[in-house]
Amino acid sequence: MLGLYDLLERLTSRYPDILWEGCSGGGGRFDLGMLYYFPQSWCSDDTDAMERVKIQYGTSFAYPISSVGSHVSAVPNHQTGRVTSLASRGVVAMAGSFGYELDLNLLTDEEKNEVKKQIQTFKKYYHLTHEGEYYRLTNPFENQMFAAWEYVSPDQKEALIHGVQLQAQPNSPSQHIPVRGLNPDKMYEINGEMVKSGRAIMYGGLNLPRQLGDCMAVEFYLKEV
Repeated sequence: MLGLYDLLERLTSRYPDILWEGCSGGGGRFDLGMLYYFPQSWCSDDTDAMERVKIQYGTSFAYPISSVGSHVSAVPNHQTGRVTSLASRGVVAMAGSFGYELDLNLLTDEEKNEVKKQIQTFKKYYHLTHEGEYYRLTNPFENQMFAAWEYVSPDQKEALIHGVQLQAQPNSPSQHIPVRGLNPDKMYEINGEMVKSGRAIMYGGLNLPRQLGDCMAVEFYLKEV
């Protein structure tokens, strides 16, 4: 490891304008020493969205979101064979560096338009996903129904909550996403419509809309009014 650090010191010093990316594969070298030289590391070759929910949950305990290499990959997934919606793959990938690793030539016009919208969304909320406070709202290893995470601006005026319905069930009880980090004494507009206090949102949570299918994404944008 010391020899590798010595090599990386010489490379990054000689080529300071190159953005180096590490990889957790090939020895599991996704450690703080590598993060010093590589501001981004490929988190896992397992790019299945449902798998990534757990992988990125665990990785977030040690590393900032911006350092986690996370992409929207093709379906059926090459490792699990699972087919998940483009929307869900995009939401999960935003909990990381965000990118695409698929053949755009194979996408439909509708999917290409959705990709454009996802990129716009990522840029729109970049200040939250990469510079805000990150909260793990659920533990996907324990909660088999849904997973949720949150980004809150440092001034608590904005928040972005992303979630994924992991399993669809008929006649299931209402699921509520626990929310954290808001100012309890301020009022927040939810997705441009309903207005509630930060205290009410954090105590009552946000209702997870029921959707048909597994791994279906949801998004809530909160803004102080």
